[in-house]
Formats: sequence, structure tokens, C-alpha cells
Amino acid sequence: MPATNLGSTGLRRARTRARFHELQVSEVRPLTADSVEVTFAVPDALAGDYDYVPGQHVALRAEIDGHEVRRSYSLCRPPARGSISIAIKRDLGGRFSSWANDELHTGDRMDVMSPQGTFTSVLTDLDGAHIVGIAAGSGITPLMSLAHTVLAASDTARFTLVYTNRSTLDVMFLEELADLKDRFPARLALHHVLSREQRTSPLLSGRIDEPKLRRMLEVLIPPATVDEWFLCGPFELVQLCRDTLADVGVDRDHVRFELFTTGEPDRVAGDTGRPVAVRAGEATVRIDFTLDGQSASVESPVDAHESILNAALRVRPDVPFACAGGVCGTCRARLIEGTVSMTENYALEPDELERGYVLTCQSHPTTERVLVDYDV
Repeated sequence: MPATNLGSTGLRRARTRARFHELQVSEVRPLTADSVEVTFAVPDALAGDYDYVPGQHVALRAEIDGHEVRRSYSLCRPPARGSISIAIKRDLGGRFSSWANDELHTGDRMDVMSPQGTFTSVLTDLDGAHIVGIAAGSGITPLMSLAHTVLAASDTARFTLVYTNRSTLDVMFLEELADLKDRFPARLALHHVLSREQRTSPLLSGRIDEPKLRRMLEVLIPPATVDEWFLCGPFELVQLCRDTLADVGVDRDHVRFELFTTGEPDRVAGDTGRPVAVRAGEATVRIDFTLDGQSASVESPVDAHESILNAALRVRPDVPFACAGGVCGTCRARLIEGTVSMTENYALEPDELERGYVLTCQSHPTTERVLVDYDV
């Protein structure tokens, strides 16, 4: 693995404009009965586009049963030139994940977006640092890359991973985690928590609820020893961890989180492709935006309560988006003029909000005109 250059922003890199490129699948490797690791070959000409830091993700685009489907997946391997890898776990009723597990093969080609995301370390010096990851199920994928990189970057850095699954058979990257523990026995603390399988320690058996988490913070992971926390999994677990850590005095600036789904079935989803027509004489708002240096404009009916993303897609089909649920941050743009209401936000950091960034899939104009810039 190449040496990690921490620079002035830790393991983070500046956000860049997301773009799709067609990549070839070089390997599809089973991880469990319901998950696979997919590796894409990255040609030298695109190496710069797929340079990434641990914790970032890519969006995939495929046509399934005549419909375009997009999904975001975290990069699960340490950065290496020439390839990127993701892990896809089959979701109950998940069109894309089921297709990928059953139909995706070596040699296939797919549209893959350039890496995005800020679920990354901001520490400028990892010497002596203690980083903790708490993950459930497929939430392990970004932490695999992060743990590898942190432990290899400094001889004194420590990483603690609490990883919860239903049973041993559901543990993704089981062998890789064991190998990592063998490589760094004194600096990697690995705690498997199984909700449907009895373990020797009661603390590592059953679901992680608030009493169990508080006990873990007392005996396994004293918060005073931790420099950064990374939480990845379903909404309920991530929110439990955030609330409990805040209650025991952990500064929210030291806690990073990423959701694969919000787990809220009544949550308002972002618009992507909802048909909207402007009728003569109807009150509208004007949405102006800049993308790849080109300006565009579209009118949106006030009564349609349309998202900026949905409106923009009518005149620019290449407007970036992936999850459309306020989770991945791919549709991020800076609000230059006007005001919006943002329904959900699970992706933008507080400093990004202060600088005027919004998620266009969740943003609805509240003034007669808004101007957003995807290029800033």
C-alpha cells in the first residue's frame, strides 16, 4: 500500500465534481451467502479520477428491467492504483443489490462515479491516535479501508472496531479482519457482537442497546482515550451511538457517521424523475444552476413543491445524484442566491451548511428564484 500523505486535512481530500465513467469488473468475490466484493479495473488514464481516501464511496449506475437504477457503495480496500473495490450486500427486496449478487460477472462493464464523501479522518497526525469504529452489517465496508490505512500509516496508531451482526455466517470480511488482527495484534482491538448467536461474553451477545453500549464505553472503549469515532450502519444504531456519546461528553466534532439507509419508512424521499409539467398562467419559481461551467435555467410550479434536483434533471440529465434520499451527498451544490427548505440532511457537515451548501435532492425553493452552483 502506498504511503499515506496526511497533509493539512488528515485523510480528507477536497470534494470534486462527481462524474461517471464506464469501468470493467475485474473480479466478483463471494463474502457471505448474501454479499459479494466487486472489484473494478481503473485504467491509467482515469487513475486521477478514482484517487480516493479511506471512507469515501462511489455510485453505480445500471439499467435493470428497463429502468435506470443508482446505488452508492463504500470503497472497502486501501487506496491502490489500478483498481477500486466495493462490497454489496443483498437487501430484502433490493433491486440493485439482488441483481449485483446474482447477475454481475467478471468482464461486465458498468458506469461508476468518481469517489465522493467526507466519512474520513480529519486528524493531521496519526501518531498515538486512537480511532474507534462501530459498524453493523455492510456498514463494515468503509471501516475496512479506514482501519487498514490508519494502522499502516503510523506504528503507534490504534484502531478499535465494534462490529455487530446476527451470526458468524453474516460477518462480511471475516477472514480479512482476522488477518488484520494477526498483523497488528497490539494495536487493533476487534469486538464481534452477535445478536442471534451466544458468545462467551454477555457484552458481545445480543443487540446493542443503550445499556450495552454504555457498558462498552466503561470497560472496552473509555471515551477519554479516543480521538475520533466512526459510526456506520442503520439509522437506529447510528443515532443510538451519537446520542449516547454526546450524553457521556464526547464532542460531536469528533464523531463521524454514515448511513446506508435512514430506516424511516415515512421519510420524504428526494425527487428523481417525477414528471412535472408547467401549465400556462401557473405560478412558478425559477431555478438557475451552473454545472461543468455551463449555466442552465428551469421553471418549476410552486404547487408541485419540486426539488431542485428533479427540476434540474429536466434540462440537464447529467446532474449528479445517487441515493436521492439525503444520505450520500452526491447531489451537493452551493446555494448562491435565494432560499430553500431542506427536508432531510444526513450527508452535509456543519461547516458545509454554514458555507451555503445544500442537498439538491432534498431542497425546495422558498423564493421566486434560486441559484445553485454544482462546480464550487
